[in-house]
Amino acid sequence: MINNEKIFSRKSAPARSARMVETIYGCKWSLTVYQLLAAGINRPGEMVRSVEGLTTKVLNDCLRKNVEFGILERIAYNETPPRVEYVVTPFGNKFLRILDELEALQQEIEQHS
Repeated sequence: MINNEKIFSRKSAPARSARMVETIYGCKWSLTVYQLLAAGINRPGEMVRSVEGLTTKVLNDCLRKNVEFGILERIAYNETPPRVEYVVTPFGNKFLRILDELEALQQEIEQHS
């Protein structure tokens, strides 16, 4: 007699992480922001001055999305004038490693096509 019991259930994509990757790749400035942070540029005004074509409005939207996902942390200092800096969170470091792997996979795909 054959056992017709199902062992596996349908596997679906992890919704939150898939949305996170799609949103970050959909923002053409996120990867640039990560490069700036890696170079020690962590203040928004300095970021805008460092990248041609990057506006304050677009940067703030990009930073806000990254903070909402927990990739970046916004640090506001109680100073006059006010000072804000952004840093990559421990979760953000894990996420950035995944983005690096996706980039390596893309390069491999391009080499074989």
